[in-house]
Amino acid sequence: MKNFILVSLFVFISTQVFSQNIKTRKINSEILQTERSLKIYVPPGYSSEGSEMYPLTIVMDAELLFNLYVGNSILFSAKDNAPEQIIVGINQNQNNERYEDCSYNDENSLPTSDGEAFYQFIKLELMDYLEENYRISPFKTIVGNTLTANYTNYFFIEEYPTFNAFININPYYGLDIPLMLNRKANSIKNENFYYYLSNGEYNPKKYSTIIDDANSLLDSLNNKNFRYKYEKFENSTKTESIGKSIPGALAFIFEMYSSISKEEFDQNIKDLSPADAIAYLEKKYVEIDYLFGSNLKIREKDIFVIESIILDKENGDYLKSFGEMINRLHPDSPIGDYYIGRYYETGKKYKMALRYFKSGYMKLHKGDPNSDGYYENIERVLQKRDGTYIEETPNEN
Repeated sequence: MKNFILVSLFVFISTQVFSQNIKTRKINSEILQTERSLKIYVPPGYSSEGSEMYPLTIVMDAELLFNLYVGNSILFSAKDNAPEQIIVGINQNQNNERYEDCSYNDENSLPTSDGEAFYQFIKLELMDYLEENYRISPFKTIVGNTLTANYTNYFFIEEYPTFNAFININPYYGLDIPLMLNRKANSIKNENFYYYLSNGEYNPKKYSTIIDDANSLLDSLNNKNFRYKYEKFENSTKTESIGKSIPGALAFIFEMYSSISKEEFDQNIKDLSPADAIAYLEKKYVEIDYLFGSNLKIREKDIFVIESIILDKENGDYLKSFGEMINRLHPDSPIGDYYIGRYYETGKKYKMALRYFKSGYMKLHKGDPNSDGYYENIERVLQKRDGTYIEETPNEN
């Protein structure tokens, strides 16, 4: 509870600090024959003169969810666990618009004529407006709660889903929605979709039972392109569940963006060959760039994660290519020169090893606490070259 309060406080402060980045806009809809009110958060890194693209999140029930989502997105990007996002909230509670916007037919769970009009408004008018006025990356998320959560699924079950990620907080599912979701999730190919679902004892039994049924269907799927997370909150209130669902969903959806976790290493990397480990790392960052518009260099912490594979497997034969890759990405860092130096040292080419160790040493700033440790590489290779190096043996005592 203490951690939850601290996070909530950070979210509140962050939203206040960056409130100047939140604008209100009104968009005239020919489809709805009315004006709709939006809240738009543009992150501080966004510049009208820039070229970098940003993921888009559409937040329904904006009066309830928008500030909470913005605050969490600021926290996650500050911790380098998610990219900065452009976040657009649709106000739906000024005149109870949500009930018409998200209405559906009981006999087939599909939108009524009002619901269909709102669907076309988002898919055509709103998305066109945002694409024309902002640099949007290919990755798009939609968020809803209860009735609006159910509505987000119409964008998933369509032939070509408009969004890549769906955050369903306590959805009030139509009766046919779970089967529709199961069919769609089972048919996905070639592209990853992320689906977050939450539930709890606080929900009316009618809806809680349908959510559990949907979870049973989705959890049993074996489709690597459908990424799924379900959270059921015990001893919680509905209000608390919203505050817990959003960070849980962000951590799940943007897991690929984050640094390599122990779980990711154990599941996907630890048994790879050096060549495949390097390829995995490069592919991870290519996908981050493509999906999120974030032109990140490979993080040094991710470089160190696969270091053991490069050093310990195949006699260090990939140290050189590993070091060259790092030098391309981080030319001012001594790390790439270190690995290339190790490669030549392993092959007893001490002249070349000295060249790279000295090059790396020169990149360290004066007074750098690592400089003495790095210089030991130079001293060791000089001793090996001169035949005076004595290998240290482990102390048996």
